[in-house]
This record gives sequence, C-alpha cells and structure tokens, in this order.
Amino acid sequence: MDLLVFDLDGTLLDAESKLSTFTRDTLAMLAKRGIAYTVATGRTLYEARDLLAGAGFGRPQIYKNGVVIFNPERDSYSHRYLLTHQEIEHVIAAIFKQNVRPFVFTLDEQDRHAVYHAPNMSTREQQLATMIEKKRGVPVLPLAQLPADCDITNISAISSPQQILAITELVADEPHLVAYCGPAMEGSGLYWLDVHHSDGSKGAAVNTLRQELGASRVICFGDGDNDLSMFASADESYAPQNAKPALKTSATAVIEHHDADGVARFIRERFDL
Repeated sequence: MDLLVFDLDGTLLDAESKLSTFTRDTLAMLAKRGIAYTVATGRTLYEARDLLAGAGFGRPQIYKNGVVIFNPERDSYSHRYLLTHQEIEHVIAAIFKQNVRPFVFTLDEQDRHAVYHAPNMSTREQQLATMIEKKRGVPVLPLAQLPADCDITNISAISSPQQILAITELVADEPHLVAYCGPAMEGSGLYWLDVHHSDGSKGAAVNTLRQELGASRVICFGDGDNDLSMFASADESYAPQNAKPALKTSATAVIEHHDADGVARFIRERFDL
C-alpha cells in the first residue's frame, strides 16, 4: 500500500493557505483510486481542521511537527510526545536568559490546547498571542497560571535572530529535544523558535503511521526544515520549487511551485489520474 504524506503550508496549500479546487479534485481522485494519504504539518489540529474539511483526510494525521498524531475515527489523539519537567525548566530558563518571553503550549486530558505566556509581552509577541487566540481558537493565559501537572507539547518564542540562535545553543545539550527556528513575520527581521521532544518529529510520526497502516511505500512532500526528518524516513520525497535548498538537495526530485498546484499536478502524472 502506498501512503502519501503532505506538508501543508508551502506545499499542498496555495499562497492563500487554502486547498485549491484543482488540489481538492486531485485528492478526490486519489480517494476514488483507494490511494492512502494524510498530512504532516506544524499546524495544530484546530488550525487545519477547517482547511481539510471535505477533502477525504480520514486516516491518522500528524500535527505540531509530529508531537501529536490525531485519529479521526476516534476523534482523539493516539500519540503524544511530551516534554519532561526537567526539559521544560531548561528551555524556559534559556529563553528568559536571552530576555525573551516563552509561549508554552499545553494539552489537557480532553485534548484541549492552551498557551501560557509570561507578562510584559513585546508588540510582536502580543501580535502572535492575538493570532493564536483569533485564528487558532486557542486561549492564551498568564504563565503564572500554568498548572503544575499539565502536559506540555512544545515551547515557542519570537525575537531577534541573535537571541533565538543563542537559545538553540543553550538547549543543544538536551539529548531528547529538537529546536526549529527560522524567519518570522515577513519583513519583521525576527526569528521564531519551536522546541519539542525529539521523538515528536515528522519522521518518527511517519514511521509510526507506516507500521500502523501497513504501508509498503511512503511518499512525502514538503518544503521546510521540519520536513527533513520525514524525507529521511520516506521511500520517495518531493520538494516544490519554493522549498528550502536543503529539502531540494535531499528530495527524490523537485516539482512545480506550491502556488501552481505543484503537488497535485505531480500526483496526477505519477498515478495516472
């Protein structure tokens, strides 16, 4: 059985962060042929749910870069890869040491997300908090209210490139942590940071789905650094023209730009749809 795994932003979605009509029609063709497909995205379930509605995504889905796997049939998370209290303390201390304020992402027993943030947010941090609340529908609460026994999936921050890179160096000695960073908010000159458990990578999650779904061949599509681990786990991997150089180098082949329905056009040709 083939299993196709799609990153969303910059890959399957167009420039407006939507599934184009051409892409939706292509997914319907895949479903009709019985070809399995799913997503592996840095988004949360709640950010992606409306985008994917009606597009046949009925198999387990990978969210938060592999930190959680959602099972649509059970309407619950089947896998969670959480940070330990020691790791949490280390990451938060490293962030505060650079005079940056962390965003702490949690998941409760009812699979509800929340974000906790330190006081005195900068203008950019306030913009990010507002975006999280309005676009993601996730409450942003004071860090002082963080429950002692809550499950923490990841810790994020936004600041200057120098500060963010310094934080990644400070947490580099934690063997079970992975830190992703890159430009944030086009034209802002800022970097974003996301730290989570190393077992919660897209690559590890893809391997889990390969075993659970019985896939004999996994074909992945992605454009960013957080897709490298699943490219390494895949039998075939494809990067759109807009992908980062590292993805293009490691890919089986480079396909058309994401805003030109590159993934969908490749799939139609690859599977003779």
